[in-house]
Amino acid sequence: MGEKLICNNKKAFHDYFIEEKFEAGMVLKGTEVKSLRMGKANLNDSFAIVKNGEAFLHNLHISPYDFGNRENHDPDRMRKLLLHKKEIGKLFGRIREQGYSVVPLRLYFKNGMVKVEIGLAKGKKLYDKREDMKKNDMRRDMAVALKERNKN
Repeated sequence: MGEKLICNNKKAFHDYFIEEKFEAGMVLKGTEVKSLRMGKANLNDSFAIVKNGEAFLHNLHISPYDFGNRENHDPDRMRKLLLHKKEIGKLFGRIREQGYSVVPLRLYFKNGMVKVEIGLAKGKKLYDKREDMKKNDMRRDMAVALKERNKN
């Protein structure tokens, strides 16, 4: 079946250095999955925490299902992440260090299951962001120059 992307978190790559990536499943309700199939999710400002040996995702907004009834879900509820115990231990150890956090990078369907790719991230300073913007501008200018050169 492959992968079908639901949503990306472009802001995460702008605000953080992503050091390591993990793939995790999520515990969801039926109306949440139906809403995700319609592409109604927002990863901005969401983050993961570890408590009592379990990982949870906060501030993931999944819009209520349009055709749902009283069984519809709360859009901003805390959702449990399904990770191996070793992965959770590794995340917990790194989160305790200064400056590390866990942010979701993308949400997608993989073989019919909803998966979230989370990244172990360290915050960027303002000068790091400026440096990245400068590199992107230089890359873009070089691509335009090469395209112009190849046209002639």
